[in-house]
Amino acid sequence: MVVLVPVYQPGGGLSRLVADVRAADPSCAVVLVDDGSTKPVEMPGCTVLRHPVNRGKGAALRTGFAHIASAYPGEPVVCADGDGQHSAADILRVASRVAEGDHLVLGVRRVRRMPPRSRLGNAITRELFRAATGRWVRDTQTGLRGYPGSMLGWLVGVPGERFEYEMNVLLAAVRGGHPIEQVEIATTYLGGNASSHFGSMSDAVRVYRALLRFVIVDRFSL
Repeated sequence: MVVLVPVYQPGGGLSRLVADVRAADPSCAVVLVDDGSTKPVEMPGCTVLRHPVNRGKGAALRTGFAHIASAYPGEPVVCADGDGQHSAADILRVASRVAEGDHLVLGVRRVRRMPPRSRLGNAITRELFRAATGRWVRDTQTGLRGYPGSMLGWLVGVPGERFEYEMNVLLAAVRGGHPIEQVEIATTYLGGNASSHFGSMSDAVRVYRALLRFVIVDRFSL
């Protein structure tokens, strides 16, 4: 298994995450993609890929997927956020479900545990996603996601530079008939999720634009 973590200006949660993952599974490889942090990320024992400037979470994930497909062919990948939200136990839980089948696995957060801003945004996006696709996904914005090694080439080809990339992955999965499994996780929010780099209005517009494009291109064209 490979754990892929896109990071930008990370805090102390990143080092704790890496230490916890290694303690839980010493055989696990950890790949970090530093997306243009002012102070370059250094993490001994991890593969660190760097963007010279900030390009966005989607670009960082695609850089990581391309590297892992080459360096660890066939290995399943679990993507996690580097701000301390995801526990090693939940990362391994998602990884174990990926290993059981050739499908995408989402670590879905408990809605009642979300900060108000995240809860509202997730509720709106969840309903819009169901209206657009007919599929019920409880947490469309989760950053904890598992993919089999066979999907890495496909993931590199999904468009999107920033947070809309993760929505595009879900839409492409629906379009391609890929199963989406959902596993409940316990998420820890530090300071009301203040460390999140989701830029509210601008990033929300990108996400909703992806949904609208899906409706126009995929639904109306039928």
